[in-house]
Order: sequence, then structure tokens, then C-alpha cells
Amino acid sequence: MSSTSPPTSCTSRLRRVTSCSESPYRAGSDSAAWTDSTRSARSSASVPRACSRSDRADASSGEVELCVKLRMRRPSKPLPYPDCWDSTEEYVEQLLEFATTSDTFQILCGGVHILDFFTNDPGLFQTVIPQDWQPYILGCEPLKFLDLLMRDDLDKTLDPQPPMSLLKYIRDIRRLSLAREFSPKEEKLPKMTRMVSVGMKPKKMHEVSNFAHYVDTLATDIAMRYQKDITHFVDFGSGQNYLGRALASSPYNKQIVAVEGREHNIVGAKELDMHAGVAAKPKVIRNKKLWMQKLDSTIPEDQLDEKALKRAASPATVSNEYVPDFRPRTEFEAIYTPEEGKGFIRYIKGRLESGDLTDVISQLEKDPLAEEKGRGDPNLMAISIHSCGNLSHYGIRSLILNPRVQAIAIVGCCYNLMTERLGPPTYKIPYMRPSLQALNGRVVRESERRDPQGFPMSDRLCSYNGDGIRLNITARMMACQAPQNWTEAESDGFFTRHFYRAVLQKMFLDRGVITKVYHNGDSTNGDGPGQSPFNMSTNPVIIGSLRKSCYKTFGSYVRGAISKLTTNSEYHEYCDIIREKMMDVTDEEIARYEESYGPRKREISAVWSLMAFSAIVTESLIVTDRWLFLRQHSELVQDCWVETVFDYRESPRNLVVVGVKRPIP
Repeated sequence: MSSTSPPTSCTSRLRRVTSCSESPYRAGSDSAAWTDSTRSARSSASVPRACSRSDRADASSGEVELCVKLRMRRPSKPLPYPDCWDSTEEYVEQLLEFATTSDTFQILCGGVHILDFFTNDPGLFQTVIPQDWQPYILGCEPLKFLDLLMRDDLDKTLDPQPPMSLLKYIRDIRRLSLAREFSPKEEKLPKMTRMVSVGMKPKKMHEVSNFAHYVDTLATDIAMRYQKDITHFVDFGSGQNYLGRALASSPYNKQIVAVEGREHNIVGAKELDMHAGVAAKPKVIRNKKLWMQKLDSTIPEDQLDEKALKRAASPATVSNEYVPDFRPRTEFEAIYTPEEGKGFIRYIKGRLESGDLTDVISQLEKDPLAEEKGRGDPNLMAISIHSCGNLSHYGIRSLILNPRVQAIAIVGCCYNLMTERLGPPTYKIPYMRPSLQALNGRVVRESERRDPQGFPMSDRLCSYNGDGIRLNITARMMACQAPQNWTEAESDGFFTRHFYRAVLQKMFLDRGVITKVYHNGDSTNGDGPGQSPFNMSTNPVIIGSLRKSCYKTFGSYVRGAISKLTTNSEYHEYCDIIREKMMDVTDEEIARYEESYGPRKREISAVWSLMAFSAIVTESLIVTDRWLFLRQHSELVQDCWVETVFDYRESPRNLVVVGVKRPIP
């Protein structure tokens, strides 16, 4: 609003919000392809400005409350769904229906795995991709196909024209995907000092600077709305505590509780705290000559320089009462001294197994800082940047399980590490593969655990259509992809790696290293024409990453994989069979496999692209489930929503789940 604009009252601003359906969100990425042309104009509407202090002074008491609500840091929609939907409920219902009724989606998100691409005849491309799509896809360059999926305007004439059923599927995925565009609330964020940002790569700096400001603003808004200050911020899985260190430093100066399960992460975090000035370094007075002699003693005598030899010739003498301190700097504990108006960090080592923070809260209540005494009970906000797997669930559940937790702001990642709550798929889900145990893996079959902490969280997804909604590990793994960010060089690189791995799996099968697994227990149809790829898989074998040189040719990849599987201590239980079945493979045989399957590499890149594109809806399903979980606890949760907090190009897992607890009467 310009300085010459007339003042706007709170009530008129309310009419601006409630009388139109505009949203600050665009339905997708930077490209207009994520939204129909009829919606692109609507999505450019601006978010109404918060009420000014002078406005509130002139308003009635009812209007003051109205203004406070408007100022609350909350988007106009609780989920950033595309503007084609009239309501949140309509979007959620259509999302769940599509996820459980679209055969193509269920096949691409959990029905197939890249390992089994060539283990059936015909291969997966011919079996699972609709026949009318196949000629178009094979004739389309990989990057051009990615443009069609995610960037092209489908309302324009395309050359060549894709099949109508393919265009319909692309539109369905786009309209059911949560929008990921990020528009910073402020143009300029507080700049982290060089000391605080030590150890951060550009991606981490983007995440920490944006999320620290987001959390600070959210806490301020909650205090204004509910007249209750957030006193402590609990970071779930704090790692090196980059976020907590930024929040404890100026200009935020927050009280941080960093909960981390790995001791070496806490040690490293405290080193960084001392470097950043959040903690003090212990001062140790040493006898310099004695200390240098101690260091000299660690060097072989024939490698000592002239000064060291002189020190050895005239050793330092000390009294018997003097006890030298030879501890290295890494063994000194950081000193944390609370100061009025300054931030403070507490570290609590422990592996969280649920959202219950009773132990954390009891430590705060039993051992308060001097400045906290007499200020009443602590009010916590659970926060996290990219808490892996179920750790995000614990952070979200903490709002429900702990009376002292007043709000949460959780950004999840690593969906593949989530556990499964509902168990293996039933006959009602014909395309979903069970999550298989790798022959050289170290964990039990995941879907058999029926972990109450796993996916889905919400009652609605657990009971949807009487059987619930499941996502196997393949679907969850693909939801971790970021296809909008793929470059030509990067995509060609991992398309090649996937091709090598799929051909190696075929070699493993032909040589008896692995066998076929029939999910319904019926293997009588063998390799006949009636065999379904959705009933059959092959035993997974974990190979992991190899040296970069192993990906130059298929031959070097096979040799590198065999070497790792027969020499790495992690795979000792599977070494013998690899040696027996694979050590005699010749270069000529490897070349024959590459020659036989090389022309079909395009099939793999096409299916992988479709899987990653479809999995954008899988991620939307996971995030929507978390929001539904909070909403089902309306007796405790005052408000909850999802919005973007990072630029997708910098950090593609950019959706934060926010929940605010109702005031305690």
C-alpha cells in the first residue's frame, strides 16, 4: 500500500479475505504448466497485508480480535492445493480416491521396481505402460519427456501430439500435487554471521536462515494470538544443531533444547557452538615447554626437527605437585553460561521412540535456568528441519501427547525410512508389491511390523474404504525424488546407473544368485505367458554406492559390484554365493548382456521418469495424512496447516506441517 493510499479498516480487510477464493499459492513449480490458464490469473492475487497498529487502535474490541487473527501466520488454505479445487475437503477426497482407484498410479507408485525391469519377458515397459503411450514415449527424448510431464503447457498444441490418455494422467498428477512454489514472506532475512554458518553448505544455509526466521515469526504470532509466549524450542533430531545454533544467536536469542541420539553429533555440535560464541572455550594454563615435549614424544625420533632435539636435550623440570593437563582440545567440555536476553542451548542425548517428551520436560522443570525461575511452566514448540522417517511423526504427535507443547513446525524427509502401520497389502490392492527383505539386508521385513508409529498417521487414511491406504518402501523411496530439479547431465547419470543395476539383476537371476519371489505364494505358472509382474519379484540385493570409476562402463560396474559383495565386511553373509555364482563371469558374457539390453535403456529412463513424476502425489498423500492427523484432534489442536518454507530448487522437501494447540482454560 502506497503512502498516499487511504487507511483500510480491519473489517474491510476481512471482506477482502472472505469474499474471494484467491490463494497466494500457485499450483506447482515456477512454470505455468502446473496450473491451468484459467487459474494462472487468479493465483497472482496478493495476500492481504496484516492490520497495522494504528488500525487496531481505531477498531472496536471485536475488530481487534479480528485483526489479531488476520495477523496470524497462516496461509489462506490449510493445504497448498491447486486452485481448481473449491474446498480442502474436495481436494482430500479426490486425492484419496485417485490414489486407490487409478491403476496406472498404483502401478507406478509401488507396483513395480527398477530391479525387475528385465527379469520378466516381456519387460516391465511393455507390461505396465499403456500400449498407446509406448510409441510416443520411445520416440521422445528424455529431457523433452520430462518437460511434458512437469513444464509444458498442456493446453497448447504439442508436436508430436501425446496420446489423450497420457495427457489426462499428467493433468491428474498435476492437479492432485500440493503446490511447491516458495515466496519468502520478507525480501531480506536476518543474515547469519560467518561464525554461526561455519560448516553449512549453501543448501543448509538457505534452510536454516529461512526456517529460523519462520519459527521466530510463528512464535511471535502465537504469543500475540493466545497471549502465551513460547519459552523453549525442542529440535527433534538436532544433528550438528545448525538450526538451534542460529536460533540461539542474535537476533533471535531463543532457548533451545537439542534432542539427538548420536553422541558424535552432540560432540561436533558443541565444537561449533564454541566457534560461534554460543558457548565458551575452557581456558587451560599449560607449561608450554612441557606441552611441546609431550607433542614431540608422539613423533618418531628420526623425524624430529632441530628445535625438538634441543627441547629433548634440556627437558623441562616441574615440581612433584604439578599435574600437567595433556588433554586434546576436543575433550574439553563447552561452557554454557545463561545470560539475560541471550539464547541458550541444552543438549539431551536420547533416541526418541515416540512423541512423548516427558523426560525432556521434566529436566527443564527440575533444572531451570536462573532467569527462568518464577516464570511459570515452560511452553514448548517442537521444530525440525528434515527429520527422517518416523521422527517427523514423533514431532507431530508431541503436540497431542504433551500438555507443555504448544505448537509444532516440522519439515519431514526420508519417507523411505518411515515404517508401515497397516501391514502387507491385501488382495484388494492387486498392484502393490510387499516391502521385501534384501538377501544381504539387516532388518526384518518392514511391512510385517505393523508399527503403530508408522504411516499412515490419520484415522481417515487408516480406515479409508475399509482397508486403509498403504505405501510400500518403493513408493516412499520415489517420493524422495525431485524430478523438477533434474538436469540433463544428472538425469543421464542416474538413468545409466539404474540401467546397469537392472541388467546386473538379470545376470544374478540367470546365474542363480537370486530367485523369483511370488507374492501370492503361487508359482505354478512359472515363466508362462499368464505370469503377472505384480505377483512376481526377485530377491533384492543391496549394493549401494560404488566408486565413481565403476560407472564408466557396464563391465566396470559389474566388476565393482562383485568386488564389493565379496570383500566388504557388511556383506559377509552373502559372500559365498556371490563367489560361487559370479566370480567366473567373463568380459565376453558381460558384453553380451550389455549388447542385448542396451537398446532398451530408454525404456528404463521413461519408466523412472513416470515413477518420479507420479510420486509427487505420493508425497502430497504423506503430507496430507499428517495434516489430517492434527485435524482429527480438534479438541486439542486450535489450528493446523501446511505451507512451503524453502525454495524447491534449493531444498525440494520444502513443506512444513504446523500445528497450534488450543489455549488451556
